[in-house]
Amino acid sequence: MSDLATVPPTGRPRQIVAAARTLLEDEGAEALTMRRLADRVGVKAPTLYKYFPDKSSVVTALAGEMLRETAEVLRAAEYEAPGSFAGLATAYRTHALAHPHLYLLTMGSAVLPVGAVYAAAAPLFRAAGGDENLARAAWAFAHGMVTLELNDRFLPGADLAAAWEAGIAAFAVRDREGAG
Repeated sequence: MSDLATVPPTGRPRQIVAAARTLLEDEGAEALTMRRLADRVGVKAPTLYKYFPDKSSVVTALAGEMLRETAEVLRAAEYEAPGSFAGLATAYRTHALAHPHLYLLTMGSAVLPVGAVYAAAAPLFRAAGGDENLARAAWAFAHGMVTLELNDRFLPGADLAAAWEAGIAAFAVRDREGAG
């Protein structure tokens, strides 16, 4: 698994990734093609291949960007309320819902930059007191809820706020015990 996407691209690659992100966030994943991206950057499609060998490498760069941002958001939430799963979960959901296409593309990506994944997961791992299984289960809850919400998979009228709060309460035992 490549970890090159943990380092933000610079110069022309940065311009390409920024254009890809704008295209993705404005029009969705189906609009993200190398031809559309080239048009957005103002070059011919073959020029993109000088910087990215294929579309999947652009997706990996976008995933790295999303994971870096998620890590920053979660570190900020951790700073505000150390050891608080509720704070982390709320920050995670808020960030994901603000960038739905990028979130879904990232989480559906076959290749995720390992360093960026670890950086994004670290605050949750710390909030779980170092318990890897609890951290995985908590992430599965948050990721599952967000993914289902973004894909509109809940029944009409479902109280997502209440479901979200119930999940947070189930994983926030450490918060109530004062551990962290």
